Amino acid sequence: MRADYKTVKLYGESELVIQKSRFLTSVKRVETEEEALDFIQDIKKMHHTATHNCSAYLIGEHDQIQKANDDGEPSGTAGFPMLEVLKKQGLKDTAVVVTRYFGGIKLGGGGLIRAYGRATTEGIAATGVVERKLHELMKVSIDYTLLGKLENEVRQSTYPLEQILYEEDVHLLLYVPVSETDTFSEWITELTSAKAEITKISTAFLEFDC
Repeated sequence: MRADYKTVKLYGESELVIQKSRFLTSVKRVETEEEALDFIQDIKKMHHTATHNCSAYLIGEHDQIQKANDDGEPSGTAGFPMLEVLKKQGLKDTAVVVTRYFGGIKLGGGGLIRAYGRATTEGIAATGVVERKLHELMKVSIDYTLLGKLENEVRQSTYPLEQILYEEDVHLLLYVPVSETDTFSEWITELTSAKAEITKISTAFLEFDC
């Protein structure tokens, strides 16, 4: 499974006006190229009267899939600068479409590059960026006599407490970064004088705002 990475929140939009041209940016998290292409087509249908619907996307842990499309703008003035913004921000699994409604004033090559780059940057900012961190869901099983002390310590820690199960013993379910599982186990063992049973349940990504 991939390591921690940055991506956008699920969906967002922004609007920018430059020299009377409207630039509408749509941003979406995508995990496959098919999702990216479907998203681009949806935006094109929505804005079928627009002058251009330029797009860029990066997919995969190592950006194995990356595409840029100028959609009729001069070559290299739209899709490529959009893709470069995604790369510079270190984003993964992200697709962007910038829709342009021409306002009658030509921007020139440099102006277009700046406009599409700025529109992408503002679209990402409006959407929001998260860091997805790989965690282990850990189950800590203890006797009820240890619950008060351990629950207090856990709630003051950085480990998100998912649930407490009250059964014959009590079970605390917590998310622990994969890089900290050994440290976590040592901490629990010390707190409970080695009277806790610690079990790994599953692995999942948790999201944190950047």
